[in-house]
Amino acid sequence: MKVIYFHQHFVTPHGAGGVRSYAMAQKLIERGHQVTMVCGSFVGGNSGLSGPFSKGLRRGCVDGIDVIELDLAYSNSDGFIKRALTFLKFAARSVGVAFTEQYDVLFATTTPLTAGIPGIFARWLRGKPFVFEVRDLWPELPRAMGVIKNPVVLWAMGVLEWVSYHSAHRVIGLSPGIVEGIAHRGVPRDRITLVPNGCDLGIFADAINPWRPAQVQPTDLLAVFAGTHGMANGLDTVLNAAAELKRRGRNDIKLLLIGNGKLKPALQARAAREGLTNMVFHDPVNKARLAGLMAATDVGMQCLANVPAFYYGTSPNKFFDYIAAGLPVLNNYPGWLAEMITAHQCGFAVPPDNPVAFADALEQAAANRPALKAMGQRGTALAEKEFDRALLSDRWVDWLEGTPR
Repeated sequence: MKVIYFHQHFVTPHGAGGVRSYAMAQKLIERGHQVTMVCGSFVGGNSGLSGPFSKGLRRGCVDGIDVIELDLAYSNSDGFIKRALTFLKFAARSVGVAFTEQYDVLFATTTPLTAGIPGIFARWLRGKPFVFEVRDLWPELPRAMGVIKNPVVLWAMGVLEWVSYHSAHRVIGLSPGIVEGIAHRGVPRDRITLVPNGCDLGIFADAINPWRPAQVQPTDLLAVFAGTHGMANGLDTVLNAAAELKRRGRNDIKLLLIGNGKLKPALQARAAREGLTNMVFHDPVNKARLAGLMAATDVGMQCLANVPAFYYGTSPNKFFDYIAAGLPVLNNYPGWLAEMITAHQCGFAVPPDNPVAFADALEQAAANRPALKAMGQRGTALAEKEFDRALLSDRWVDWLEGTPR
């Protein structure tokens, strides 16, 4: 079977970002299938290609994957209009690829929602099997966050969502809430499956070069957030906790934000303005380097803005990286991950918008390092039992192989 795989933000382990699509493509190849990956140029990512672009694209083989990279640069720091235009350009050019390439199944993964457009065209105009993977519910999340308020735009996104779901022969959701959201749009349950994000146990087990930023002492408790610094992440809550810890005189607890995003300059400016010397900022790093940092970290911070749509409707990469690395997770919003952390005793679930509770959890972590280590071990056991990427990717490929053709 030849699969054409559309993921605008495709990243290999050599880049900074989630490697779900890379891992899934590798599993397809392992099972004897061919994969053509179509992606854009994600700032901070790494498609594995380095040659010049010709006629707006470059193409080559990366670890057995036939990669087509379109010359469409994207950054999390871009403004809304620029990002929207990049999404639409990628979708339009992807339709062209979907009409010219030869394949047996077309697979597309969000975000953005426009990722489904080539699949819609391939299904109805070429009669090709289409599998759609939903990583976030759109337009539900941007509506809930207030990012998009124009009723015409929200209506158009709702139409695209409905058409994408109903054009797909099969749909994959990354969280229980996403699966429910897809079903709520009228898609039969037997066409939907749950395949959450997974744990790259091999990458984190092989962390042989532990490191910390220079500002962090060996004896400090180090809590890390690794991911995008955007509106959805609500990272002011981390700075609020840092301010509370400063008030308590706990300079031995350091909070590290590693990554990029539109709000990073504002967060850095606030930390400088308030003299939050317990806050540390770092540029993004690739997976191997991230594994080294995690090996020297005490707590992984899983933060999102207090938006009810997030509670069951997200499947953050960082959570799975933390438990793969054996880190206790400090989570600041309710939902399926908070329930899992509590049930498996692998971290701290604190109420949203509560810097005192956030700081209390960090002080508790600093006061009882043996208990912290035990939490991390229980997290690793959970990762191995339920979220091993190798097991989940097998389930994912089974779903693709069963697509009617």
